[in-house]
Amino acid sequence: MKKVNHFQNLKRALQDTGIEVGVPESYRELEERSRLGILKSLEPFPKALRFFRILEQDLEVRADWDLADFIAVTKLHFNDHGEVHAKVATSSALTMLDLLVKRDVPMDFMEAEGGDLDDEHLIVMAAGLLHDIGNQVHREWHNLHSVILATPLLDRLLPEIYPDLEKRTEIRGFILNAIYAHDFEVSDLTKEAALIGIGDATDMTKGRGRMAFELGNVNIHCVSALGIEEVLIAEGQEKPIEIMIQMSNSAGIFQVQETLGKKVVTSPLKDYVSVIAFTAPEELPSDERIIQRIYLERDRFRTAKT
Repeated sequence: MKKVNHFQNLKRALQDTGIEVGVPESYRELEERSRLGILKSLEPFPKALRFFRILEQDLEVRADWDLADFIAVTKLHFNDHGEVHAKVATSSALTMLDLLVKRDVPMDFMEAEGGDLDDEHLIVMAAGLLHDIGNQVHREWHNLHSVILATPLLDRLLPEIYPDLEKRTEIRGFILNAIYAHDFEVSDLTKEAALIGIGDATDMTKGRGRMAFELGNVNIHCVSALGIEEVLIAEGQEKPIEIMIQMSNSAGIFQVQETLGKKVVTSPLKDYVSVIAFTAPEELPSDERIIQRIYLERDRFRTAKT
């Protein structure tokens, strides 16, 4: 009997009829792996799991992802900032949350006696899925735009999980705080916010940078992303979270230092996260070449082979 792929069936059932940006097939595979990671983390938590299914199938959320993608990809020539990125960042954030919980690191919402682990997972999951929807308004202040767009959405959907007004207002507050603070220019005030910021920064492998690069966005961010082979989040020995980055080119160090590193060292989780980057395989005589030649055409650098 042929195995039914629930993820593909869901995608077909929710096929967009409006704006949608095409992405490489490898992105879809990454999205499915990330979705499975989210489901694995949320499986023990009925409220969080139910709310994930609500958000994933909500037509407003799906339109928000599509519009954010449209601006980021077609207008700015960035990597995608829609559904795929949202799920990658969310999966990473939830993986780190579970590692912190395993090592008895207190989270802020629970420490303030706001709720339980189910609530914690719902907060991190919802913030991760909605953190970048503000890109549809503009990249500048996109974190603030995300908060503005997410507020009425959460007001509409959270009552399905939390009938008590006080409780759902507190849940909403933590979600909005995490959304707003995910950008490295904004200080993280809670561990939940730090998880979203760091999770956001882990989405930087070369497959993710390729589309922006091929659209003509030749800059250190894209080139550096092309030097990142793999990002792995695992339990560390000295610290609960160990983020390991495998690079094929030392240009990848820019992504590690300027994107991921800044978010870690300025967050409330800096004492709980270690970051290790290395080039592999070690037997390679030199780094793989990413760019052979670039040239300036009008106001943008273009690539050319020698």
